[in-house]
Amino acid sequence: MNKSGVFVGGVTGAIIVIVMFVALFVSPPELIKPEIVVSNGHTTSTVGEVTPLYSKNLSLIEIFEKSESGVVRVNVQRNETEEQTNGLGSGFVFDKKGHIITNAHVVDEAKKVVVTFLDGRSYNAEIIGTDEFTDLAVIKVNADSTLLQPLSLGDSSNLKVGESIAAIGNPFGLSGSMTSGIVSQLGRLLPSGSGYSIPDVIQTDAAINPGNSGGPLLNMRGEVVGINTAIQSTTGEFTGVGFAIPSQTVVKIIPALIEKGEYKHPWIGISGRDIDPDLAKVLGLKDAVGFLVITVVENSPASKAGLMGSEKTTEVEGVNYSIGGDIILSVDEIEVRKIADILIYLQRAKSVGDDMVLEILRDNRTTNITVILQERPNGN
Repeated sequence: MNKSGVFVGGVTGAIIVIVMFVALFVSPPELIKPEIVVSNGHTTSTVGEVTPLYSKNLSLIEIFEKSESGVVRVNVQRNETEEQTNGLGSGFVFDKKGHIITNAHVVDEAKKVVVTFLDGRSYNAEIIGTDEFTDLAVIKVNADSTLLQPLSLGDSSNLKVGESIAAIGNPFGLSGSMTSGIVSQLGRLLPSGSGYSIPDVIQTDAAINPGNSGGPLLNMRGEVVGINTAIQSTTGEFTGVGFAIPSQTVVKIIPALIEKGEYKHPWIGISGRDIDPDLAKVLGLKDAVGFLVITVVENSPASKAGLMGSEKTTEVEGVNYSIGGDIILSVDEIEVRKIADILIYLQRAKSVGDDMVLEILRDNRTTNITVILQERPNGN
């Protein structure tokens, strides 16, 4: 399967760092091959059960005791025979109706899904909806109501780098395991198998291993602020860099998955590269900020609005640079320093059918172009 995104790893000597999703499989995990991607976006809605919120920080012991009953184990059978290619992940109870949140890659191509609660009772689960673009999924069980203990959702927009967090899940099948760490960074771009990157991702050093996928990332008030989804590793095991889908994304995607089984993402239809110091020098720019449009997809919102891609290249010191395309400086008056700024804004604030005003630099003059966002096509 062709998987494209943006580079989040790097090369040190002969070691290639890759990002892998952390569901546990009997067969070897697939590797992610990051490349260039474009655009995401959503609208805001209120979701989940109303549960008591804590105004003060809790100890790790208190967080675990408060949350463990709402975290489940998700076993997946992908073939007709149980002996072949089973998967294991985590999830957590979303509401009293039996909806459980996990990762899309955990239940991808599942023939059968089984959810196991803290006391060991298991139930067959129905896949209600999945969204490959954000790696989120909703499954549902008809379980005893006493087992359905929803976790409260926090606001990931309030997170700060350095803030303490905790992760609960089933690493390597070890049910109900808890690890802790800090928020290492915010607003990362995470490659995915959809052909687009997942924006606004939380980076953490809390240990996340195969089997943790779909489990909650919790702040120190015991609120879910992220869904653990991937690690960056050369070995397939945790090396200090984990990723989680933020709760801001969850509250925009999950209601649509429950109601319709899918979420329609807005789309611009461009690809390109960030303006770095070398490219800024080639283009004669004072500051290394903005996003250079290299390709405009035919019949896309960008194409219909008249956005222009790069039509020629120039070689400087042995390096070829695309030039001549529009440079996006802002979206809806919000400064664009790099592609992540566009993707995060789309994800947080926009929907299919919305207008978005792009301030662009073309032929050394700035102008505004309005695009009408369309539904994103499949990236594969």
